[in-house]
Amino acid sequence: MKLLLAGIALILVVETQAQWYKFPGQAAQGAYDMGRAYRDMRKANWKNSDKYFHARGNYDAARRGAGGRWAAEVISNGREWVNGNSGQGPEDEAADQAANRWGRAGGNPNRYRPAGLPKKY
Repeated sequence: MKLLLAGIALILVVETQAQWYKFPGQAAQGAYDMGRAYRDMRKANWKNSDKYFHARGNYDAARRGAGGRWAAEVISNGREWVNGNSGQGPEDEAADQAANRWGRAGGNPNRYRPAGLPKKY
């Protein structure tokens, strides 16, 4: 009986963690998505587009899965930590983090899209 219960418990644990091997790939792809959003932001050089690209990068990365969400959170928090130490105000940091969370939660990044931003972004 103990062996049967141990077997059932093991099966339940393994089934819950069955996707663990996908995490590193999802994290790498999510990091790429974040980098692509940053490159697009620099290339667009559009006024008031920062929040849109924050939300879009987090949104794209989070769609990859748990690894992508993790990568987006680590990169976003690291970026805000660097920006916080570069003299930007706490209001701007809070607005960036709100856009980051919105994107990671699956919210439409177009909520933050500035008027006139070219459609290719």
